[in-house]
Amino acid sequence: MHTKNNKTAGRELTKDSKVLVMIHGRGGSAEDILSLSAHLDVKDFTLMAPQATNHSWYPYSFMAPLSQNEPWLTLALTLLKDMVKDLSYKGIPTEKIYFLGFSQGACLALEFVTRNATRYGGVVAFTGGLIGDKIYTEHYNGDFAQTPVFIGTGDPDPHVPVERVYATTNILKDMNASVMEKVYTGMGHTINQDEIEKANQTIFNAATIQQ
Repeated sequence: MHTKNNKTAGRELTKDSKVLVMIHGRGGSAEDILSLSAHLDVKDFTLMAPQATNHSWYPYSFMAPLSQNEPWLTLALTLLKDMVKDLSYKGIPTEKIYFLGFSQGACLALEFVTRNATRYGGVVAFTGGLIGDKIYTEHYNGDFAQTPVFIGTGDPDPHVPVERVYATTNILKDMNASVMEKVYTGMGHTINQDEIEKANQTIFNAATIQQ
C-alpha cells in the first residue's frame, strides 16, 4: 500500500513558499519526475515528489472500471490530500500549491484536483485525463476560481485516448478552470519541448510575475 515517501528539492519550505507537487508516471520514480524541474521555470519553488509503492499508483489502465484500481487509487488520492493538508498546517494556501504529472501521474493529478476543486496555483498534465471507464461527474465538485491548467497530449497516444483529454478539459472548464489544451499529432508517449514552453508560459512564469 502507498505510504508517505516524499522526495524534496528546490527552495527550503517556508510559509511564503510556492510548492510544486510533481507526480511520476507508471514505472517512474520521484527522482525521475524531479529531474524534469531542470527544464521548468521553478527555481523559486519548493519541489515535492511522492513515491508510489512499486512505482505504480494503481494497477490497471486509468480507463478501467474504478473498482479494478481500488484500493490503490483511493490511497493515492488520500496521500495527495494529506500532502495538501500538511502544507496548509504549515501556512501554505492552496493558491500557492501547484501540481504537475506525467502519464499515470498526470491522470492522478487531474483526478485529485477535480475531486477537490479550489483555487490552486496551477496544474500541468503531460498526457493524462480523468480516471475511470467513463466520466463520473458526481465525483467532481467545487470551483477552480480560474486556476490555470495546461494539458498536453499526443494523438494518437497508446495509453490516453484524445477523446478523454477533450472530455477532461470540458469538465475543468465547466468548473471554472482556465485551461490551455494542446494536442500534438504523432508525438508519442513523451513530453516535448513545446509542452515545456507552454507550461512555463501559462503556469510558472505567471507565478513569478504574481509574486
